[in-house]
Order: sequence, then C-alpha cells, then structure tokens
Amino acid sequence: MDAQKNDVTQILTFSLGDQLFGINVLSVQDVLGAQKITNVTVADDAVAGVLNLRGRIVTVVDVRKPLHVNPDHNRADFMNIVVEHKGELFSLQIDSVGDVLSLNCVDLDDPPATMDHVWKNVSSGIYKLDGKLLVVLDIGMLLNAIGRSDKKQAI
Repeated sequence: MDAQKNDVTQILTFSLGDQLFGINVLSVQDVLGAQKITNVTVADDAVAGVLNLRGRIVTVVDVRKPLHVNPDHNRADFMNIVVEHKGELFSLQIDSVGDVLSLNCVDLDDPPATMDHVWKNVSSGIYKLDGKLLVVLDIGMLLNAIGRSDKKQAI
C-alpha cells in the first residue's frame, strides 16, 4: 500500500554523536535517564548489560555498536529508550532524546546508495530535515542484527 498524501507518522528522534536517528513512537514503551546497569559477561558485544525496570529485566543495547558509530568514552549520562520486541523489553542506550515529530509518510525517502550498508539494513528510510538527515530505524531489524556480524566472521 502506497503512502497517501495525508498519512502522517510520529517519530521519536534521538542522537548518537552528531547523527540524528528516529524510531516510530508506537514502538516506545518508556524514556529513561541514566540508569544503573548490571554487566552481563556472556552477551553479545552490543549488549551493555541489563537493568531492572519496575521488576522487569530489560536488556540494554549500546546502539552505537550495531550501527558502527564511534564510542563516546567521556560520557556516563546516556539516555535510554525502552522498546518492546517479540514480547521482550530492550533499552536502547543513546546520547540524547530529541522531539516527537509528525512527518508525512510520502516524504520518507529510501536510503541513499552511499549510505553505510549496516545502516541501510536496519533503516526504513530517511527524512530530510532543515539540513540534517533523519535516519529512521526499524527496531526489529536493528535488534535482529545484533550478533550477526560476529557469527558471519566465525564462518
């Protein structure tokens, strides 16, 4: 089904370094400030640990790793966006949360050919906003991509 001229979607924006990303607001369960995270030693490299959210164990994902964004070692005050995927809660560890934008679906463009293939594989498209590109992430594809790069290298 093609997007109609008046189809609008709401996107929660966030940043990793200087790059603006977004996810569909319907995926968002909660937004949290810095949290106490318990390390998990036998987890994928992208898993920063787990946290306790109102009695539920939530896997914390350092979104920089699957997206190949350089780490910010000077930062300790990461924000967290909690999403649900396949009945499990995940916390996306990000630099900062932006705004909820109402964007017209017809303005969503395919990722450019020059975009990093990893970003293309986890993106549903991009919006052009006042000189910045908003990369809209598909939560399912992002979370499913965790661990794949290690498995491919082992083959």
